[in-house]
Amino acid sequence: MNVYDSARMADLLASQGYAETRRQEDADLVILNTCHIREKAADKVYSELGKLAAMKHARSAAGRDMQIVVAGCVAQAEGVEALRRQRAVDLVVGPQSYHRLPELLARTARGERLTDTEFAVEDKFQFLPQPTPQQIRARGVSAFVTVQEGCDKFCSFCVVPYTRGAEVSRQVAQVVAETEGLAAAGVREITVIGQNVNAYRGEAPDGRKWPLERLLERLSHIGGVERLRYTTSHPIDMSQGLIDAHGALPQLMPFVHLPAQSGSDRVLKAMNRRHGASAYLDRVARLRKARPDIALSSDFIVGFPGETDADFEATLSLIREVGFAAAFSFKYSPRPGTPGAERSDQIDEQAKRERLRALQELIEAQRQAFNAAAIGRAFDVLFEKAGRHPGQIAGKSPYMQAVHVTGDVELIGAVAKVTIVAAGANSLAGRLAGGAAKERRH
Repeated sequence: MNVYDSARMADLLASQGYAETRRQEDADLVILNTCHIREKAADKVYSELGKLAAMKHARSAAGRDMQIVVAGCVAQAEGVEALRRQRAVDLVVGPQSYHRLPELLARTARGERLTDTEFAVEDKFQFLPQPTPQQIRARGVSAFVTVQEGCDKFCSFCVVPYTRGAEVSRQVAQVVAETEGLAAAGVREITVIGQNVNAYRGEAPDGRKWPLERLLERLSHIGGVERLRYTTSHPIDMSQGLIDAHGALPQLMPFVHLPAQSGSDRVLKAMNRRHGASAYLDRVARLRKARPDIALSSDFIVGFPGETDADFEATLSLIREVGFAAAFSFKYSPRPGTPGAERSDQIDEQAKRERLRALQELIEAQRQAFNAAAIGRAFDVLFEKAGRHPGQIAGKSPYMQAVHVTGDVELIGAVAKVTIVAAGANSLAGRLAGGAAKERRH
């Protein structure tokens, strides 16, 4: 979501005469687009702001201005606190307000220090310009499209409902128009995104509400769209219709990110996840029935308050039963204002570290086994960029694995059949099949 939002801010500011630069010291404007999910991410913001403050002071001494903006979820959560903690910050803007950047920056240029973290009444997407074909091509052949924002679930460990607001879905026509523009400029893979993307209920032109599977079916008819993905899903919103779409839509890739967080029913209840381990396993079984080759990734939190050794073992048991292609795993991080942070039965850091190590060892073994099982298989790869070595090109398998082959850069933007010949620590090596390219990027 932050990658998408950052790109939209860049598109918006391009109309104001700004161009992106890779060197902070060259920048007239620096925007830190921030995350508040974990304490470490929020702490890094203030560390980075300290470095930018010194840079801003040096530029000022040389007669060059620099504006500093804190955007995203830390901005939404902390607001004026960010202005207080770091005097070099000119503007704090929340994720629902960044469409107002031009007018806000005009005010900060006059010396005002501002905070805009109100949840906007207007639909910000109506005020955001479409990126130009040149901007789209510069970002590559895969693109994100936000279709849903916010969360109504109120998991007891999570700040998203407070920083992103209630669940809101974009209109179908908006999503279709944005996707058509991306495809026309050469994008071949679309990942529709949302905090709870499978809670999507967007208004169609006839006034009806479409679920995610109907939106995906509509996007599958857009010329040039070779691949569709979606993230992030909540298990309780994984409807049978969406599950069936994996067997019905050739463009919908056989890879689903489905966060479990824990395998213990007791912990899941304390987390307010609204599903148990058996319900999660049921969704997995139905997904595999609809698409037998489907691969899954997940999120796990270890050391949630009150988690016992038995609870943790239940999580390991669920992981063993499912068999994941990948997973993101973290120690529980208390977030201010959430119910989990107020509990008195916090787990000590040593126990959390040990549990995380054991869980990650299991997940890594499953990931490596999944990659090794690809050796000798042939599947389609979407080539996205030149590889690390001369004469090499790199892309993604249907299962989100990085794949590299010896091949012509003219294949970038094409989907080609590849036979996997080796599995490394983080990528697969393959061999192009003759004449396998389906479509060239325009």
